[in-house]
Amino acid sequence: MICSFFTYKPYQKKPLLNVYQMTKTSKIPVVQKELLFPFIIITSLFALWGVANDLTNPMVSAFKKVMPELSNMQASLVQFAFYFGYFFMALPAALFIRKYSYKSGIILGLCLYASGAFLFYPAAAYQDYNFFLISLWVITCGLAFLETTSNPLILALGDKETATRRLNLAQSFNPVGSLMGMIVAQQFVISALRSDDKDASGALIYDTLSETAKAGIRENDLGIISVPYIILGLVVLAIMVIIFFTKIPKTADHDKMSISESFQKLFANKTYIQGVIAQAFYVGAQIMCWTFIFQYVDNINESLAESEQLTASWFNISAMIIFLTGRWIGTALMKTINPSKILMLFGIGGVVFCTGTILLSGTAGLYCLVGISLFMSIMFPTIYGIALKDMGDEAKIGSAGLVMAIVGGALMPVLQGSILDWGGSGFSDVKILGFIPEVNFSFILPLICLAVVANYGRMTLKN
Repeated sequence: MICSFFTYKPYQKKPLLNVYQMTKTSKIPVVQKELLFPFIIITSLFALWGVANDLTNPMVSAFKKVMPELSNMQASLVQFAFYFGYFFMALPAALFIRKYSYKSGIILGLCLYASGAFLFYPAAAYQDYNFFLISLWVITCGLAFLETTSNPLILALGDKETATRRLNLAQSFNPVGSLMGMIVAQQFVISALRSDDKDASGALIYDTLSETAKAGIRENDLGIISVPYIILGLVVLAIMVIIFFTKIPKTADHDKMSISESFQKLFANKTYIQGVIAQAFYVGAQIMCWTFIFQYVDNINESLAESEQLTASWFNISAMIIFLTGRWIGTALMKTINPSKILMLFGIGGVVFCTGTILLSGTAGLYCLVGISLFMSIMFPTIYGIALKDMGDEAKIGSAGLVMAIVGGALMPVLQGSILDWGGSGFSDVKILGFIPEVNFSFILPLICLAVVANYGRMTLKN
């Protein structure tokens, strides 16, 4: 009887303790009432950089139409310039907020954001493609400050048990800004460009015009591209004033360590290092899918009559709505399911849909491309939360590494653009294996990227 008693008691006690812990965790609010207003203010910034991101994605296609002398790879430098700013400025941003404060980092980031947006005016006046690239780079230097500051601040605004859910909730408003950026790009930029106007036979009118007329259209279209950025700069300035007069709570500094100690802890943390790698591949996949959907649709349109032509922006907007829906669903699922498991399953789903994008022709492949956004929806904040889990003061430097990983969005689109140039300036000049157009095959890169993300979810599942 005594032996029976001592073997039975631990067995019964353990599950009761787990049930208690699970009940206790489920009752912890994602955002405490006293921190709700600061949470809302910081969350608004997530929407703000979403506008810039997805206003810029269609610009690869736009600049290619306005400046036909650009190759597909040269046009994709829009994304290189935009996302390289994150890599360049993320670490300086982390060191800045470490020395001063989160609020100071936000203010400086908004200043850079507005400055880059206003630089579009002289860029359009000089009609210099390189000037546009510099403007985009300055914008993302500002966004690097905002992301390096906002992500760890959201994680710190509440209980650590709900940190990943809280970041997913805040990140759910990023697609709202992205949708706004996409709509503005379609309604006020893409649809207003005259460089791609066609006659009744489907031929470009631009090609038949005199050099003087072409110069006039070029000036008009570059002006159209610049206007939304200038307006965005004014909005950013207004938000900066609001932030300036808002009290942002300070996070605890009791565990503050030296910079060298922070780096030592980070480099010894395998989950963090693997998270930075996974984040770079994820961002690369996201930007490629949302950028080259325009070229994917253009290739489909080549076989369609004028009256049946598809509008790429509407498919891009649909992808963003699906992305937003997936973000909310994923955030809800994390209340009961391990975030790493969700990340792994969503990564596998993304790989499957990438395969469909490559192998299927016409609208079937396009629907697969749109569907990839559902599986990408939870990846950025989930990787972020897993990589920074249980970190103290080193999270500030750690955040910089994860923001620097956004450089994947600078490098991957250039590689994909180079695949599109394999056979010439068209999108189906070469058929891989005799039946896969080069634009379809180029999505092998997002497939590889999402496979890396799925593997990161698998590796961290037991952590």
